[in-house]
Amino acid sequence: MPSPAARPTDTIAAIATAPGRGGIGVVRVSGPALGEFARALSGRAPRPRLASFARFLDARGEAIDEGLLLYFAAPASFTGEDVIELQGHGGPVVMQMLLARCLELGARLAEPGEFTRRAFLNGKLDLAQAEGVADLIEASTVAAARSAVRSLSGRFSEEIHRIRDGLIDLRMLVEATLDFPEEEIDFLEQARALPRLDALRRKLEGVLDRARQGALLRSGLNVVLAGAPNVGKSSLLNQLAGEDRAIVTDIAGTTRDALRETIQIEGIPLHIIDTAGLRETSDAVERIGIERTRQELQRADVVLKLVDASRAGEQAGGADVDLDLPAGVECITVLNKIDLCGLQPARIEGEAGLALRLSARQGEGVDLLRAELLRVAGWHAHGEDVILARERHLAALRAALTHVHEAAEVLPALELFAEELRLAGEALGEITGEFTADDLLGVIFSRFCIGK
Repeated sequence: MPSPAARPTDTIAAIATAPGRGGIGVVRVSGPALGEFARALSGRAPRPRLASFARFLDARGEAIDEGLLLYFAAPASFTGEDVIELQGHGGPVVMQMLLARCLELGARLAEPGEFTRRAFLNGKLDLAQAEGVADLIEASTVAAARSAVRSLSGRFSEEIHRIRDGLIDLRMLVEATLDFPEEEIDFLEQARALPRLDALRRKLEGVLDRARQGALLRSGLNVVLAGAPNVGKSSLLNQLAGEDRAIVTDIAGTTRDALRETIQIEGIPLHIIDTAGLRETSDAVERIGIERTRQELQRADVVLKLVDASRAGEQAGGADVDLDLPAGVECITVLNKIDLCGLQPARIEGEAGLALRLSARQGEGVDLLRAELLRVAGWHAHGEDVILARERHLAALRAALTHVHEAAEVLPALELFAEELRLAGEALGEITGEFTADDLLGVIFSRFCIGK
């Protein structure tokens, strides 16, 4: 949450570009009446919405740097306040000098996400759009970036508003019926309450489904490669990554520590974790690696248990390795090294569960594995309609859907029906920030970059 000293009417400043050296660096300032502030920095009054060349001056009138000065007068700015951007040379020393000059002139250092928070408080963005800013910055795949832009542009919010407006309209009809009982209006028939409620339910279910898909784009899946030593875990990591990321030898126990590589399948980030082979050993270093393997298995979303298909009937094949997985973690047996025993790639379902036959070294059957990982993730392409949802969005959508279901159950008790509609609308309002506690806002914006 903002510190007690942070007031929405004071002037804030921060370096808005990434740390390090670059061709351009930007210092951003937001606050009330920044015309004189800009004059003190550049020696002249700025013209709104016009990029002009300026020398940025210190307190003695000497140049700190030169570049472009942009001035956006309130309310036509990102934050809804006066905003100044100083675009100078991107050296860290120069940027710190410009920032220090802004602080000398009365600004204070902005807190993480404070520019975007002010945009939200001033009605320039709703909460879902504000989170879209952070999601766009943090996007790790092209699909996630595109979905974040859609949230930033307000498409997610528009869908939420349409459903919420439908709930409000339906509730107004109910309350009108309750307020004027003498009219003896058959509300359920004339307002077509149940068909309208069912249509809203279907829309909510569709949004929730696309939001679940978007949650995959945000966080991805942790996929742990596990099994006995020398069954091809590192070879499979390299094959999935498309490059040699792990050392591969015929010596058992080569991998001593977890090696992570993030790949993309249809835009979903998959965090592939190669682990030390599981076996009894007297090697102290290898035992530490095995303990870390056990820890990774506890955090896994999916486990690929590799078995050497060419030695599957032997102990060295690794089929008897006990992974001791937590409940709910899906495990796929991967019968690797089929190129050594003349088998063909295949997907096999049996009493022991799902198994895939493939060759990590030759790449045969790896396409089956990719498809299976998408299935386990629950991914089905929605094209441009995926919503890059956060867990709080999913929780709010689930709550709204529960209240819609409850509304259908309590009919014909109109008072209870209206109350369930109200609760469903409030749950949706949490997504856009219309019903959101201040402490939650503090948590959300504290995760932003400084300068954003």
